[in-house]
Amino acid sequence: MNRIYYHFFEIAERYKNIRTTDIEPVLFVQKQLKNFEKIVAAEIGCGVGRYGLQLVNLFQEKLTLYFVDFSPQMLKELIRNIPVHSLSKVHVLRASAEHLPFHSKMLTALFAFNAVHHFHLSDFVREAERTVQENGFIFIYTRLRSQNRRNIWGEFFPEFYERETRLYELDDFIREFKTHHLLNLAAIKYFKYNRTASIDWLVNRAINHHYSTFSLYEPAEFEEALRKFKKNLLRHFDNPNKISWVDENVLFVLKKIVYN
Repeated sequence: MNRIYYHFFEIAERYKNIRTTDIEPVLFVQKQLKNFEKIVAAEIGCGVGRYGLQLVNLFQEKLTLYFVDFSPQMLKELIRNIPVHSLSKVHVLRASAEHLPFHSKMLTALFAFNAVHHFHLSDFVREAERTVQENGFIFIYTRLRSQNRRNIWGEFFPEFYERETRLYELDDFIREFKTHHLLNLAAIKYFKYNRTASIDWLVNRAINHHYSTFSLYEPAEFEEALRKFKKNLLRHFDNPNKISWVDENVLFVLKKIVYN
């Protein structure tokens, strides 16, 4: 069992409570899909369903959603989170992002929220292209490597940026998208979130490994980095109960081209 797989095995039950879920990208997706009468979609790397369940709530009877993840523990927790009234509109599947269990052109839309850095990008985009119908959409919401460097962890938690090598950069995505001739990059939407929290809140998030990046530290390394993190924050901010920073994310919107 590798470290990342074990991370999600261990964290599943508390994952929903230690991650921040922003509604803005979900509302943006809703606007992009408003003209479809019926939507058959899949969220890949869904975890416990933080974003997908918001989409189910917004679209209601209009949406049939397949939740897909490789972690059985995360899927087990997801099932606990699905409201009874939504059970008939959702399906939960265990599969990898590189081998999706869907027929070609089956989906109206495909989503990946804060998960693409766990995938092999080329294989995932190939599968997304295959499974989405003509005029269908692919939405990839993530943070870029450069954005990760500028957040509170990248700036103040020792080696956080250096150890997190799985994130892609803007050019990586654009280069990959260009190799898929049936996909048109319809939009790139940037999001910025102003955050404020106490040192204790931030330390609690780190101890609970709210980012899988923390699982890349050995226990002794993590303890030392956490100690330096607190020291760095106290040196930089006047009020330990009011630590402010900006989180950044990006949403790629791809549309499958129709050839006459």
